[in-house]
Amino acid sequence: MAPEQEAEQLITIGEVARMLDVTTRTLRYWEEMGVIEASHRSEGGNRLYTPYMVRRMRFIIKLKELGLTIKEMQDLGAAYGDAKKTENMIPRLVEILDSHINKVDEKMANLASLRKDIVDYRHRMIEKFNFSKK
Repeated sequence: MAPEQEAEQLITIGEVARMLDVTTRTLRYWEEMGVIEASHRSEGGNRLYTPYMVRRMRFIIKLKELGLTIKEMQDLGAAYGDAKKTENMIPRLVEILDSHINKVDEKMANLASLRKDIVDYRHRMIEKFNFSKK
C-alpha cells in the first residue's frame, strides 16, 4: 500500500472516540494498560488509528459489555500475541466467558433466593397484621 493511501486510512483519536462513543481518555487508558497497541502519531503528536485498530476497539467494547475486566482483556491480548492469530486467543476467551457465565448463574441464584425471602416476609407481615391488599 502506498504511504499516501495508508496515511488517508489513519483516523484521529477524536474521530475514533466519536465513532465508538467513548472518551479520548478511555482510548489513551486502554493504550497505557496494553489493551490496545500503541497508536501511530501525527507530526503534531496526535494519536492516529487504522481501521483494523478501530475494529479491535469495537471488540474490546463488546468484551467490556460482557463484563470482562481490563486484566482479562490484557490476558486475551497476550494470548493473541505477536502472531495476531484469532485462533490463539479463542481458548482463553472461552475460558473467561465460562467463568463469567458461572458468576452470572451464581448471582441469579442469589437474587432468586433474595426474592423468595422478600415474598415470604411480605406474606408473613400481611398475615401478622391482618392486612389485605386492595
